[in-house]
Amino acid sequence: MNGDAKNFSDKHSQMDLGCIPEEGLVTHQVASSVFALKYTTLKSDPGPSFRAAVETADGKYAQKLFNDLFEDYSNALRPVEDTDKVLNVTLQITLSQIKDMDERNQILTAYLWIRQIWHDAYLTWDRDQYDGLDSIRIPSDLVWRPDIVLYNKADDESSEPVNTNVVLRYDGLITWDSPAITKSSCVVDVTYFPFDNQQCNLTFGSWTYNGNQVDIFNALDSGDLSDFIEDVEWEVHGMPAVKNVISYGCCSEPYPDVTFTLLLKRRSSFYIVNLLIPCVLISFLAPLSFYLPAASGEKVSLGVTILLAMTVFQLMVAEIMPASENVPLIGKYYIATMALITASTALTIMVMNIHFCGAEARPVPHWARVVILKYMSRILFVYDVGESCLSPRHDRQRDHLTKVYGKLPEPNLNTTRNKDLPRKKEMNKLLKNDLGYQGENPQDADSYCARYQVLTKNIEYIAKCLKDHRATNSKGSEWKKVAKVIDRFFMWIFFIMVFVMTILIIARAD
Repeated sequence: MNGDAKNFSDKHSQMDLGCIPEEGLVTHQVASSVFALKYTTLKSDPGPSFRAAVETADGKYAQKLFNDLFEDYSNALRPVEDTDKVLNVTLQITLSQIKDMDERNQILTAYLWIRQIWHDAYLTWDRDQYDGLDSIRIPSDLVWRPDIVLYNKADDESSEPVNTNVVLRYDGLITWDSPAITKSSCVVDVTYFPFDNQQCNLTFGSWTYNGNQVDIFNALDSGDLSDFIEDVEWEVHGMPAVKNVISYGCCSEPYPDVTFTLLLKRRSSFYIVNLLIPCVLISFLAPLSFYLPAASGEKVSLGVTILLAMTVFQLMVAEIMPASENVPLIGKYYIATMALITASTALTIMVMNIHFCGAEARPVPHWARVVILKYMSRILFVYDVGESCLSPRHDRQRDHLTKVYGKLPEPNLNTTRNKDLPRKKEMNKLLKNDLGYQGENPQDADSYCARYQVLTKNIEYIAKCLKDHRATNSKGSEWKKVAKVIDRFFMWIFFIMVFVMTILIIARAD
């Protein structure tokens, strides 16, 4: 070890030993010897890159200043003249870019410019002795640096700070600007997604020094956003800074830190166009399944198809959301819409069963006739197409013939000839008009009367069968009308429910 190194070792062994415990003196002496050897090598041959940097920046006075400053300097200990004195570090954060916000893993990736300013008591000089040189730029690993780290770091890999140069001023003030890509944990609240606001904290503090050794201050009341590059997904509404002094359970000393709170608001246009609007359109399409005719056979298929479409959108939202107990607003809307679609499909199946009630079904109950067929059908504007089944056509035709021709007399063959003679004459007149009979013989009238009676019975039998058939059809038509009225009723109910639900979701988002 040469003379310079020996002098460095002797002086360094006496600098700030009061803050080192007794068991660490050996380690300190070894570190001092290693640094002295490193300094001797650097002084004899500092290397072309470093030599070129110093000579280019400040010339021969900078070289002389560097040799004088670091002749007896160590970057292993706090640069304070009194070990009981607190070293103040000023921290300033400039947000340059938000690179990513991983909502599922709750990690914020940001590009920061970190500025740290502190005072080194051993790196001062008189400017007049160095041709008025007031500052130099040297590699940051040559000076003592505060071990300020990001407390809520979420990166699984250990990333060292960038070894940029520091600016050393004549009065010992050191300014260290270094860029950093940080990954910090951020508790993401997705309750109002995609209209949500997020608050992500960036907490910086010393990892080993307590508040009695190194104290940290924020340079400004907030982070610097003047050089921020606008993000396509997030709006930055501020970055306030707050200093905290925390006492942990392990230690009695205070530990200060500076917390920058990044206030973010999501740009929701992308999610409105791709997730919300399709969901609203599909939800308004669901009630139209009640308007679809039951005979088409596509009512249930439409409901199931809409339900599957909503399930796809629900899965898309679930893929980007964290697995937390907070259900996002759009997720609640999807679930409510899916519940409505499920209910509408179930009601559609019930209505189809009512629609296809045939002749074997019981007649429509009296209350259903009054409530559904009489009142609800008028309120919902549900009318039959064509003639009403409640007034059979043959009954109206018979009433019309009775008004025109009068009531036809029914034949009675059990009466005597004499008593029935006037009636037979009257019948002969009718037969003349209706059957084309021209005779006046009573025996011929009897035969025609018998034929007329048989014909009348056949007509009455046919009329009875037709009446029963129409009564059966009328029963089925009544059930179809009941199903149609119920369909129309549920359609309007579901339209109102979907509309109100959409308004409530938008109101909560605002």
